[in-house]
Amino acid sequence: MGRVERLQRPDGNTVAYAKTDGRTPALVFLGGFRSDMTGTKAMALEAWAEKTGRAFLRFDYLGHGQSSGRFEDGTIGRWLDDSLAAIDQLTTGKLVLVGSSMGGWLSLLVARHRPDRLAGLVLIAAAPDFTERMLLKGLSAEDRIALERDGRLERPSQYSPEPSVFTWKLIEEGRNHLLLDSKLALPCAVRLLHGQSDPDVPWEYSLQIAAHLEAPEVITTLIKGGDHRLSTPADIARLIAIVEELAR
Repeated sequence: MGRVERLQRPDGNTVAYAKTDGRTPALVFLGGFRSDMTGTKAMALEAWAEKTGRAFLRFDYLGHGQSSGRFEDGTIGRWLDDSLAAIDQLTTGKLVLVGSSMGGWLSLLVARHRPDRLAGLVLIAAAPDFTERMLLKGLSAEDRIALERDGRLERPSQYSPEPSVFTWKLIEEGRNHLLLDSKLALPCAVRLLHGQSDPDVPWEYSLQIAAHLEAPEVITTLIKGGDHRLSTPADIARLIAIVEELAR
C-alpha cells in the first residue's frame, strides 16, 4: 500500500497523500466531508491499482485525516485548492476521478478547472451544492439564526463520536462554487452511483446532477437498499468494474 507522504501548501499546512506509480489514466480518489483517505473505497481502489499496474492517488484535505489544519477552517474553495495542488503536483497525464459525497462536488469542480486532464468521472452519492441545498435548507429558523450569530453549529454525527461542525464561512464561501444552477459541460464519460436507502443525500439528487451534465455519456446507476457509503463487497466490485471500463 502507498506510503503516506506530505505535500507542502503555501500557508504552511500539509496535505497527506499516498501515491502509487503506474500507467495512465491515473485514478484519483476524492473523499467526503469529514471522511479521509483510508476508507474502504479508497483502499480497495489502491489495491486494484497496484494489482493492475495503474497509477493511483488518494489524499486528505485540510483538517481531514492525516493532513494538518483545523477542520473548521476548511471551505469548499480551500478543499478544491488542496485537490488541484495534489493533482497538479503529484499526477501526470489523463485522470479518472472518483468522488464520494462532497468529493463528488470537488471532482466536478476539478473537472471544470482541468477539463483537458479528464478521461472519466465516477460520482458516488455526489453532493454538489450541499452547503446550500441540503445543509442550509435543512436547518430550522432557530439553528440558522444561531449559525449566523455564532459562526458555527454542532450536530451529532452517525459516522463519528465527535459531532459534525458546520461553519457559516463554509456556507458563504460555498456560494462561490455552486454548480447546479446551470449546465455543466464535461469532456468525458460520467458514471453516477447512488444507494436508494441513502440517509444523507437523496438518490434523486444524482438524477438532478445527471440532468445538468452535458457529457459524451452519462449513466446513472441506482442501488436498491444501498446506503450512503456504498462500501459493501458488492458495491466495491461494481465500483472497480466501472473504473476498469473508464480507465481503458
